Amino acid sequence: MAKFQFFRQGDNEKAFTFLNPESETFLEEKEQLLEQGFEVEGDYIYADTQEEAIEKFKSNFGYLTEEYAASTEAGGVYFFFSEAYKYLKAAIKK
Repeated sequence: MAKFQFFRQGDNEKAFTFLNPESETFLEEKEQLLEQGFEVEGDYIYADTQEEAIEKFKSNFGYLTEEYAASTEAGGVYFFFSEAYKYLKAAIKK
């Protein structure tokens, strides 16, 4: 199983990349990414393939964003109303 380190640039969920920490050029590549404004995102992700690592990264990012938003008062109110809207919208379609 391979190990991957993900990097994200700003708040854009689509602006991410990853490196293999076991690569000989990892530290050099990491430094270049940091200079370009990327930040280390979370811990290492272990996966059999790059595609699996990306899938794990994307699913975890969405979950953490929702959890953080729901943990604040304003985020909790927003989360409550957005979920109520989704529920009502689905109920009306039936």
